[in-house]
Amino acid sequence: MIHYNPKSWFSLIFHAYNRQVLRKLLPAMAVMGVFTAGICYVELELLEQPIQLSNAVHSLLGFVLSLFLVFRTNTAYDRWWEGRKQWGSLVNVSRTLALRLHEFTDNDAAHAHFNHAIPSFAKALRDHLRPNQSHPAVSPGESDLAGFEHVPNAWAQSMERHSAKLLAEGELSAQQHWLVAQNLERMIDILGACERILKTPVPHSYSMFLKKFIFLYVVTLPIGFVGTFAWWSVPVVMLVFYILVSVELIAEEIEDPFGVDENDLPLNALCDTIEANVSEILTSKKG
Repeated sequence: MIHYNPKSWFSLIFHAYNRQVLRKLLPAMAVMGVFTAGICYVELELLEQPIQLSNAVHSLLGFVLSLFLVFRTNTAYDRWWEGRKQWGSLVNVSRTLALRLHEFTDNDAAHAHFNHAIPSFAKALRDHLRPNQSHPAVSPGESDLAGFEHVPNAWAQSMERHSAKLLAEGELSAQQHWLVAQNLERMIDILGACERILKTPVPHSYSMFLKKFIFLYVVTLPIGFVGTFAWWSVPVVMLVFYILVSVELIAEEIEDPFGVDENDLPLNALCDTIEANVSEILTSKKG
């Protein structure tokens, strides 16, 4: 995730991320430039006079396209922000679970298990949301869970079993066990919410139509622009292409917030935060 100062206009304008987008779009922009130059040559050099077309149609289509792009970016940002809220909730639930276990029981073995299991659940969830990465093994000594393909579920079941064991041994009262179970249930809810974001992409038909719309809009721009801008149509069309496609690229990047792109959520840092906070709580002595 990129950290920046939103008040620093100069650094934002010339940020390296902008150059990265420009490099990605440069081949397509060059093609559009050559295409526009060809239209300019035909209309200005081969025809007696440029084709005079009203820009009203492009103005109307541009307004409609802007509405589509706004909806597209809002949808992508909603997915990104929902992912951030879920991981923020996971940080808070992890702290609450650790605090309750620390206060409810003095069982050092239970503290050690949850000190390992809570951060491991977060790390397993992170890897689960990144399908291209291999999942870590479950825990040494958890041979009954080692066959799980869904590693976050394995860790959740392990914590549930240990809390039930503490209840059976009298280390937790029924009320305390219920409070612990509420936190474990909340962790499962967060897992489900993140899976919903991961496995429910933006509808294919909408994404496909928007890309076709952008392409047709930009391809037809030179025909109407040459009569007004002459050879200046080349940089103008390239600029319009860059702006429209950049917005679509940004939406594509943030609609999957759990990846490893520059603007994706800092899941590694969040896992480190959970691990540090849980360890600090469960290894501290009661005063």
